Amino acid sequence: MFKDWPPDLVITDLMMPGMSGVEVCRAIRVQGPTPVLILSVREHERSKVEALDAGADDYVTKPFGIQELLARVRAHLRRAPERGTAAIEAGDFVIDVNAHSVTVQGKAIHLTPKEFDLLLHLARNAGRVMTQRVLLTAVWGAQSAHQPEYLRVFVGQLRKKLEAETGKQYIQTEPWIGYRFVPEGESIGEE
Repeated sequence: MFKDWPPDLVITDLMMPGMSGVEVCRAIRVQGPTPVLILSVREHERSKVEALDAGADDYVTKPFGIQELLARVRAHLRRAPERGTAAIEAGDFVIDVNAHSVTVQGKAIHLTPKEFDLLLHLARNAGRVMTQRVLLTAVWGAQSAHQPEYLRVFVGQLRKKLEAETGKQYIQTEPWIGYRFVPEGESIGEE
């Protein structure tokens, strides 16, 4: 699953059926630098050292406060290398993360920072239905997860900019669920 849908960060328990958290860590390190947080009831220094030596970025002992865990997640995500920093090329799109630029069918599209973040998150998950809650949390943070009006406004703005240049629809609404990004687009008016 990690290879098919690479996450921005992994939180795993030390003790799991089938594969330990340390084994998960080692397998992830073969793939790249994705931050890994290990949760465990074990407080022994030996367990912590083994996990950190296997490639874990952090070790949190249970019980812990959810605010502490969230703060650690935010800290690791700030330091994590940007996934796909070169460019994302999908369908009609080239999204250059480092240059913060988007071209569609070879035409440069000017996006606000939030529009860019929203498109980037959708493009990284092209073809998948992204729930409103996931998109709101990814772009605006957990405090905005219950404010879908943000998302509707920005999706509308993004659609206008993309459709004006291409005559295609790239962001599909999945009623009562969220949105799906189709990088090849559909001609407006197609069923």
